[in-house]
Amino acid sequence: MSSALERTGVTALLVAAVTGGARLAPTCAVIGLSSRTFQRWRLDGQGVDGRSLRHESPGHKLSSAERAELLAVANSAEFGHLPPSQIVPRLADQNRYIASESTFYRVLRSAGQLAHRRSERVSRKRAKPRALAATGPNQIYSWDITYLPTQVLGLYFYLYLFVDVFSRKIVAWQVYAEESGEHAGRIVQDLCWREGIVPGQVTLHSDNGGPMKGATMLVTLQTLGIMPSLSRPSVSNDNPYSESLFKTLKYRPEYPLQPFEDLATARTWVTTLVQWYNHEHRHSAIRFVTLGQRHAGLDAALLAIRHDLYKDARLKNPLRWKRQTRNWRRVMVVHLNPEKADKKEREESDNPIEERTAVNPLMRQVA
Repeated sequence: MSSALERTGVTALLVAAVTGGARLAPTCAVIGLSSRTFQRWRLDGQGVDGRSLRHESPGHKLSSAERAELLAVANSAEFGHLPPSQIVPRLADQNRYIASESTFYRVLRSAGQLAHRRSERVSRKRAKPRALAATGPNQIYSWDITYLPTQVLGLYFYLYLFVDVFSRKIVAWQVYAEESGEHAGRIVQDLCWREGIVPGQVTLHSDNGGPMKGATMLVTLQTLGIMPSLSRPSVSNDNPYSESLFKTLKYRPEYPLQPFEDLATARTWVTTLVQWYNHEHRHSAIRFVTLGQRHAGLDAALLAIRHDLYKDARLKNPLRWKRQTRNWRRVMVVHLNPEKADKKEREESDNPIEERTAVNPLMRQVA
């Protein structure tokens, strides 16, 4: 409510502001007033607030005793685990009427009791996995298991895939007839032997599946000195590299239309697929070099050649290039579950040497 004196003063100030050249709507917004309200005040010469100060209470409102009875019934041993939609019909069967279903909901809401009416564990907030960054191969691995169909409906073979996050190369794989931490542990042991992994060198990221967080797998990782990293339950985005890899493999034209006959057939197909993926496929996220080249450190020289080629092409035909040439800078850092930050700032911090290289070609020899 506003008095006539207050409305007259505000109206005079707004008229002066508008006369001085200010726009009405922004001026009213500054003082928290609608322009339509200002116009109505100007038309009302008396400036009297016509709203009533009377507050009526409905005659059929529940009394304090009735509210207390409703809450007592809703919290009783008989009805304490039921919602109002179940309580009201049961009371009717007992020839009792206390209030309508909507009134039950309204009173429970005002009492702060409109929640799950049963005993259960309090939901825990799951923290996002620790942000990781790889600056070279054999620092962060990601792995997961996917189904391969068999000729028996409802039975599957299981493809275990381990990928290097920095190079995207499939560093280990195997197909088994069942899911188990023992199989995964043997693959990890063989991977560490082939890649020469030392304790404390690698972090292995996965989702929350049984084989991933089972005691057998965790003991194997502890013995090998590998640090485990787990996704949040039911959050596939926490393990993006493995999920993306599975889609790439299963959408290949060579993916068989018929189920696999046996383990040997499935393993033969995966062998051919991994060979293509690691040594023929050009990955878009690493400037279209093969994963084997990236893993072996050969991509820097290849990207430098591409950069020089495009620079020479621009010098020969400058009219064809309105902007800079295509970005062939080497991706220096790969992030896994990074913190929310400005993407441009993160990319600039990831490629400090490459930015200097683009300006001065002589710096490439030093780097």
